[in-house]
Amino acid sequence: MLDRKYIVDNAEQVIVNCKNRGVTCDVPKLVELETARRQCLLRVEELNRQANDTAKQIGKADPETRERLKEEGRKLRDQKDAAQAEHDRLETQAHALQLLIPNLTHPSAPIGGEHDAAEVARGKTEIKKFDFKPLDHVELAAKHDLIDFEAGSRTTGHGFYFLKNEAVLLEMALQRYALDVLMARGFTITTTPDLARDEILIGIGFNPRGSGETQIYSIENSDLSLVGTAEITLGGMYAKQTVGEEQLPIKLCGISHCFRTEAGAHGKATRGIYRVHQFTKVEMFAFTAPEQSDATLEEIRAIECEIFDGLGIPYRVIDTASGDLGGPAYRKYDLEAWMPGRNDGKGEWGEVTSTSNCTDYQARRLDVRYKKKAEKGTQFVHTLNGTAVAISRALIAVLENYQQADGSIAIPEKLRMWVGKDKIGK
Repeated sequence: MLDRKYIVDNAEQVIVNCKNRGVTCDVPKLVELETARRQCLLRVEELNRQANDTAKQIGKADPETRERLKEEGRKLRDQKDAAQAEHDRLETQAHALQLLIPNLTHPSAPIGGEHDAAEVARGKTEIKKFDFKPLDHVELAAKHDLIDFEAGSRTTGHGFYFLKNEAVLLEMALQRYALDVLMARGFTITTTPDLARDEILIGIGFNPRGSGETQIYSIENSDLSLVGTAEITLGGMYAKQTVGEEQLPIKLCGISHCFRTEAGAHGKATRGIYRVHQFTKVEMFAFTAPEQSDATLEEIRAIECEIFDGLGIPYRVIDTASGDLGGPAYRKYDLEAWMPGRNDGKGEWGEVTSTSNCTDYQARRLDVRYKKKAEKGTQFVHTLNGTAVAISRALIAVLENYQQADGSIAIPEKLRMWVGKDKIGK
């Protein structure tokens, strides 16, 4: 979340930023509540001072004066307690509004909605010109017995599926390929829990038990929810911790299952495994000093490009517009792969990764700090996240781009050592 003092001192800027991001936040109400809270805090401190002064006089007073001072002290403490209760009420209301205000926006990020995003780069692989009508991944999966949607629906429901045969090997190969790239870049690899406490989800910027449009599955009669991304658990690893400046940047990679309700996503590329309720993802996360975060964002973006360049998948990089940023993101790049089977074989771009610089927005909510040597106090770290590979969407890109005229599917060279073959199909 944004620093409250910053919000009060720069209310007009924050209001404009909310408007640019398409977020409705009552900033004036927060300013009003915070002003009242500060005044109330001063009253609490003054009443507490008076009560302490009165208490100091009691031992030196004569019996009659002592009783009067005791009564005055009781009244002052009652007034202080009432003022403290009012302060706490105002603090609760102000904090609730503060949580809703999005991060500031990088000055270079485009202003507007989804269609205002700016393409900033293309991958090394050119879009392939097929001399036949390419199939989409659903048709390819049926042809080669790679995905069983009906079994997923029977056992769990719509939006779930079984990967089968070479699709399982491709999933494992994509994970291992991504891990090799990240280990070479100095990331600590982890497997993370698939559940996290709601306070961690809120700290990262998710609303686990909010409106009907929440993307989070919550566990009844507990404070736990299924994670929609390892960003949640990786960020939570250092919640309420203080690290030394010399430890930064801390670069983590997490393999996890991801669970999403996909509320409100009907009709948005719902065919097949592009938008599903469960998938596996390899996620990058970094804790940095403030002056390191811009460069780290570019590093994570470069890693995403390296992974998809290595797979030989055509893609473009998008600088996401303000209205399409999530609440915590200061700046966000999406990598969109070319999926030739979409749009009835005409092809379309589809998002496969994203990376965001969240500055100190998440760290302030999670209370993750760092300390400089020879300096008093601590500062909030900056946090960044990025997808190394989301298996379901990477599978779509591989299957559709590597299909052959004879109906087979070639295996990308980077994955062959783990899949154990060069192609799927005779």
